[in-house]
Amino acid sequence: MEIDARKIKILWAIINDYISTAEPVGSRTIAKRYQLGVSPATIRNEMADLEEMGYLEQLHTSSGRKPSDKGYRLYVDKLMQIPELSSAEECVIKNKMLDLALYELDKIIRETSSILSELTKLTCIVKSPSAKKCYLKSIQLINIGDNNVLSVVIADNNIIKNNIIKLNKPISTDTLTKLSNILNKRLSNLTIEEINLEVINRLKNDLIGYDDIFNAIIPIVYESLKSIDNTEIYMEGTTNMFNYPEYNDIEKAKEFLSLLDNKDKLRGLLEEPKNINISIKIGEENFITDAKQCTIISAGYGLENRLLGSIGLIGPTRIPYSKVISILLRTVNTLNDILNKMYDDV
Repeated sequence: MEIDARKIKILWAIINDYISTAEPVGSRTIAKRYQLGVSPATIRNEMADLEEMGYLEQLHTSSGRKPSDKGYRLYVDKLMQIPELSSAEECVIKNKMLDLALYELDKIIRETSSILSELTKLTCIVKSPSAKKCYLKSIQLINIGDNNVLSVVIADNNIIKNNIIKLNKPISTDTLTKLSNILNKRLSNLTIEEINLEVINRLKNDLIGYDDIFNAIIPIVYESLKSIDNTEIYMEGTTNMFNYPEYNDIEKAKEFLSLLDNKDKLRGLLEEPKNINISIKIGEENFITDAKQCTIISAGYGLENRLLGSIGLIGPTRIPYSKVISILLRTVNTLNDILNKMYDDV
């Protein structure tokens, strides 16, 4: 059965009405609220067809219909229009994010999630940068005496790792400066994924005669970056769920809170971002059982050539998709501008 233009209009009206009211929608309601030019009886027949096609669901034989996951998916992909933000919303994003560049990355991400949860009235979850995305900012070798050298490794998120390298013989400060320059030339601005065999072999050739430093520094670099691979999950607005009547049901509320309490599951919901485009997972599209009555809307954030993490909003499937997407896009674009400016200035 084809979904023709009239069915599309009726489905659009039902979804908009259900998003606003959280009440199953009947044919008379659609006929009164939306000027579709057809009778309630015709709308009722079309609704029955839409249910048969899987776009609508009926909870009880005497009740109206509500959108299915398939219905929401068609709405998101084909029917909704992304609105402009209000001047008040633009103001909140601009004013609250204006000073974020003064903070370190961790603080910026936390504040951004707070802004998103406030504007959308949803729960915001953020995956912090992983080691696969973080890159080496600089390496410094410092002579601390007794044939010991302190290596200071700094990642791009300003996490600093110190290690002591035990040498076989004394080494001058000038030589350590020279070796530090070689290490930075070969390794700075690279991620773990980019420090491959070719890079290591070139570095080994550069450090001929200093095997003890070479043999020590590569494991230190790897361990320094891997130590920040335990990506943090930040959350804001966990109580926003109580704005939705879906969670007046105590069992549903417990299930949702249990999901938010499991950071491994939340990491699974926020997939590794491939780009900054919006990702929308609706209901059954979420492979995690506890999230099959939820929608997760997320996007990657980062620098021009390097994605650092992902940021998302989670709530019931009945959320104002177009508004939420508009807010998320504007906020993430502002966040990316801030991050790019920060690293341009470094």
